[in-house]
Amino acid sequence: MPQTNTIKLLLCSSVLYTTTQGHGQSTLAAGGPLWSISRDWSAAINKADEFVRNLTLAEKVSMVTGNLTAGSCIGNIAPIDRVGFTGLCVQDGPLGIRTADLASVFPAGLTIAASWDPDLMYSRGFALGEEFRGKGAHVYLGPSSGAIGRHPLGGRNWEGFGPDPHLNAIATQQTILGVQDAGVQACVKHYVGNEQETQRSNTETSNGTNILALSANIDDRTMHELYLWPFAQAIRSGVASVMCAYNRVNQTYTCENGPLLNDLLREELGFQGYVMSDFFAVHSGLESATAGLDMNMPGPLSQLNSESYFGKNLANLVANGSYPLEKLDDMVRRIMIPYFHLGQDQGYPSTDPTSLALLGASYGYHIVLNTTARDVRSNHSALIRKIAAEGTILLKNEDDVLPLDKPSVIGVFGNGATDPTSLYNAGSSASENGALLVGGGSGTGRATYVVSPLEALKTRAKADGSRIVWLTDNDALAASEPTSVYPTPDICLIFLKTFASEGVDRTSFEADWNSTMVVNNVASFCPKTVVILNSGGVNTMPWANNTKVQGILSAHYPGQEMGNSIVDVLYGLVNPSGRLPYTIPQNEEDSGPSIVNITGPFMNNSNAWQDDYTDGLLVDYRRYDALNITPLYEFGYGLSYTSFSLAPNVSITKLQQVISAKPIDQAVKPGGNPDLYTPLLSVRADVQNTGKVNGAAIPQLYVSLPQNSVPLGTPIRMLRSFKKIPLEFGQQVTVESLLSRKDLSFWDVESQNWIVPAGQITIEVGFSSRDLRAVGTVELL
Repeated sequence: MPQTNTIKLLLCSSVLYTTTQGHGQSTLAAGGPLWSISRDWSAAINKADEFVRNLTLAEKVSMVTGNLTAGSCIGNIAPIDRVGFTGLCVQDGPLGIRTADLASVFPAGLTIAASWDPDLMYSRGFALGEEFRGKGAHVYLGPSSGAIGRHPLGGRNWEGFGPDPHLNAIATQQTILGVQDAGVQACVKHYVGNEQETQRSNTETSNGTNILALSANIDDRTMHELYLWPFAQAIRSGVASVMCAYNRVNQTYTCENGPLLNDLLREELGFQGYVMSDFFAVHSGLESATAGLDMNMPGPLSQLNSESYFGKNLANLVANGSYPLEKLDDMVRRIMIPYFHLGQDQGYPSTDPTSLALLGASYGYHIVLNTTARDVRSNHSALIRKIAAEGTILLKNEDDVLPLDKPSVIGVFGNGATDPTSLYNAGSSASENGALLVGGGSGTGRATYVVSPLEALKTRAKADGSRIVWLTDNDALAASEPTSVYPTPDICLIFLKTFASEGVDRTSFEADWNSTMVVNNVASFCPKTVVILNSGGVNTMPWANNTKVQGILSAHYPGQEMGNSIVDVLYGLVNPSGRLPYTIPQNEEDSGPSIVNITGPFMNNSNAWQDDYTDGLLVDYRRYDALNITPLYEFGYGLSYTSFSLAPNVSITKLQQVISAKPIDQAVKPGGNPDLYTPLLSVRADVQNTGKVNGAAIPQLYVSLPQNSVPLGTPIRMLRSFKKIPLEFGQQVTVESLLSRKDLSFWDVESQNWIVPAGQITIEVGFSSRDLRAVGTVELL
């Protein structure tokens, strides 16, 4: 029986530490040094200043203008041999190098978010950085901190970290720290309001009418407390670059939006890096540069038009006095400071030349190179397997159907179980046959191999002496019960999938390929059924309450080791500890706002595409709380093969003797006013593993501000802290959360400041947004 000693775990919203009593040592839980926040940038600034002084006007313009022919990467800044500058290689994407051979496909952003594990978030970021550096890529186009998932059917939700700003911000921070600690620049995206793919960019109707990109109309408070929150944390973490998005915000394209780029990013949040456009997202030259755009990617107006809004156009604007030379100098300076700061001027690997062949293939060209790809995968497969397993969520486990224990006959059903139809581009299409390890678009990956669920199950069944039978034709399964399968399995595993991709939004809440009929028919045939879902986000589950469906696992997009990671959880080699990073509704009517889709006579109105964010802060679980809607599975929910308890009371300690409503007026640093991150409260709660096996608890802390002293629309509760804690059975720990001023404030539109409200603040700690077991109250003013 393990000891029931108490371990004290410290948690802050931006810096995570673990202190173990009895050992007298403190270690950084993030897994590496936070030099991206604390290291002195002065040497890099001096180098950048000297670099800019030595450039001609034409060279300065080339530094801010992408060049499709200057390299083999998705985005390129041309070399300047005269000053020894070898150029910049910019590569997709959030879960691996898209145009690369012998590179890994990591679990998607939503999968790592579901792990609720900052250590793993950092490790994933560092491993990604290692691979990008190994291929000679200077800039990692990630993480994707928006879309957050305001629309549950958003096509790119899977790339990001979910709709809660705190969970999203921690995943953003840890990814950036990992990537940049590996010496690679991170470019956090998509800033901001790119919450749907439909009409994200301008289109043209058949009669020649130019239809403007959708405008996300976001009020000031909602911007600060929800959509800007992860980006503020990114800037505080020292992110090199921010990518402006395709859409408009409050009627102006984000890449020429001064209030977004100059006022919020630079003035209020103290951003010192550079703003890069999403590819072909620039609509002007002078306006974009004046508004704060530093780098136009990929440079030309289109793949067929080599003219550019920057390039010679920007040079002419400087030459005729329309755009100040010192502003251009600042653009180049901002680009070069992270380059020097991360040591990319010293011994950085050259770009892998085979990237050119894969880039060409993505545009339909066949390029033969007499060279072998550089293998950068290292031992990352083990990490990928671990992340995917820890990001798998056990949603249902009736009669302890899981973990499996050497069943005699295993039935495998569903077209998500087998090898993918193609590996050349793992997320290229929603093909009927094959495991879905990743979504589509620029955020996809090119897998060197994939371990499918069926392959991994065959390996395990052979080792156990189990028999395995399968039927993966969803059309046949939807038509009737699989009575042709013999012998009748002891356990039936159904593998469902839902494809999501950049460029399009999903059209259905249910999983793809007749999923409901497949589940119902298989469950009618089998004595015990477990459903495993690989999906890009929220799915309704009409079959969840079917009594024969005894187990449900949500595994999102697990990456190349997906079969092994799922089998690890099915058989209990890994005790499931994933938690939902969003809410699953009982039906689609309970979900959030629909995708804007203009039809009928308004199709020819160039400015018709408007999305008013009238839901404000009430996104995902905040909406369910405000409207008193009971979800199927709530935000933060997830089961384990063991059980945990929380003591009913929390201990709350004020860390400041006198607390003002407004923060102390201080010089802005990256992330904003430094006083916003001053800890004001220490909150302690006792957690214990009360089950019979080891497992990981994830206590979650929610703050409820006094409703009588905050503006209308304030959420009932907001996640402000969490920690993943491995516990042996019987072990008890004390969790301490440090809550900052910002954690306990709201954004006041009139004073343009963060305000700590008067009155009683409620602190709740639990294991999900609806399973809150410990409570305390405090007044700060």
